[in-house]
Amino acid sequence: MSDSREPRPAPGRTLESVTDDDTRYQAVSSRDARFDGEFFFAVRTTGIYCRPSCPAVTPKRRNVAFYPTAAAAQGNGFRACRRCRPDAVPGSAAWDVRADVVGRAMRMIGDGVVDREGVPGLAGRLGYSTRQVQRQLTAELGAGPVALARAQRAHTARLLLQTTGLPVTEIAFAAGFASVRQFNETIRAVYARTPTSLRAEAGSGAGARTALAAGVPLRLAHRGPYAAGEVFDLLAAEALPRVETVVGSRGARTYRRTLRLPYGTGIVSVDERSAGSWLDARIHLTELRDLTTAVHRLRRLFDLDADPYAVAEHLGTVPGLAAEVAARPGVRSPGTAEPEEFALRTLLGPVESARVAGAYGTPLATTCGTLTHVFPAPEALIGHPVAGPLARALADGDVRLDPGADRVEAERALRAVPGVGATEAALIRMRALGDPDVSLTDAPETETWRPWRSYATRYLIGAAATAHEDAVPVP
Repeated sequence: MSDSREPRPAPGRTLESVTDDDTRYQAVSSRDARFDGEFFFAVRTTGIYCRPSCPAVTPKRRNVAFYPTAAAAQGNGFRACRRCRPDAVPGSAAWDVRADVVGRAMRMIGDGVVDREGVPGLAGRLGYSTRQVQRQLTAELGAGPVALARAQRAHTARLLLQTTGLPVTEIAFAAGFASVRQFNETIRAVYARTPTSLRAEAGSGAGARTALAAGVPLRLAHRGPYAAGEVFDLLAAEALPRVETVVGSRGARTYRRTLRLPYGTGIVSVDERSAGSWLDARIHLTELRDLTTAVHRLRRLFDLDADPYAVAEHLGTVPGLAAEVAARPGVRSPGTAEPEEFALRTLLGPVESARVAGAYGTPLATTCGTLTHVFPAPEALIGHPVAGPLARALADGDVRLDPGADRVEAERALRAVPGVGATEAALIRMRALGDPDVSLTDAPETETWRPWRSYATRYLIGAAATAHEDAVPVP
């Protein structure tokens, strides 16, 4: 049976307030989409797990169990709901806010570290033993790093099965599975269907070899309102020739850029015009194994896993910000798709960044309009008079800006690099590391903005731009 009622948000309830199962059940009963991705519920009588906003009839409380991650639900024998697609929800906003080992680990798993380097590689990057990482993730999330990566691989595989005509064998390895047998077993366990039946649902299957040329179409989910216009204004102001471009008129723009990825290169495009709670995107890759990483980097760039309700609830009570928060719902704090690139561009400035992109960047094998290069890796700029010290620190690992980097340590290391001042280090921390609580000023009033100082900064920049029509958005 189904229920066609629309989700009913519960006034006064934010993600932080949902801390017990009875409150979670209230969120499920009201089909509150704000909590999609923050937790999952499973129905013992049906053997399926869902997102909180699932449109199906709300099950009885005694038949419901709650899990912090999809991997935990899968590990307890539940399969994904076919109606609400719980694997396609926004990520938890907690991983952007948290700076502890669990938050850092989740960001790195999202970037594909476990698929590329295994659990020992993840643990080594975190500075913990594999046993410690396993224990902490399992205790808090109900699943260890292998299970969490497995859930992510299953989602990637479903995406490829239903949006491309690539052979099933190729999809298995592109999604990160070690064997076709492991791929088949995982798909059956997670979706209760075979890969062939998953593909049949979407009607894909033809044109296997044209899939790479056409790119992989995506819907990048987000929760709550999304101020796309302001994000695209910033991207347009920052667009670097040869590497980035924004085309179209306001309200219907498309952002495109090149990416340097672990196994190859990519070109991504994202449309400003959205339908429902997502942004339409397309990813072209030279190596499909990079899909998970490319998606994760796009999500960080567009700040799609944010919790706009918690931000608005807090900043909406701060003097000097309340009116802006009320007038501009869904403001985001954009990150970056290439953290090391952003750090180097911060020092180089726009004119010199454009020059080095052409002089030292990697030319694309196949260009796309004005997109011709991937921004140079740090190693290529070690001899540069301005960016050289930072480039060397990045290349040697003295400064780490990967998704699992310790943000406090990264800022300290940045400030030790010649030519990197306090403001530059804070800006890199805000954007390259996606820290939601960074201020670019030491003014005392910024303490009242915590833990959302990065968002308060965006609100103030937007207010200044509105007051001065000729103002140029700053990073």
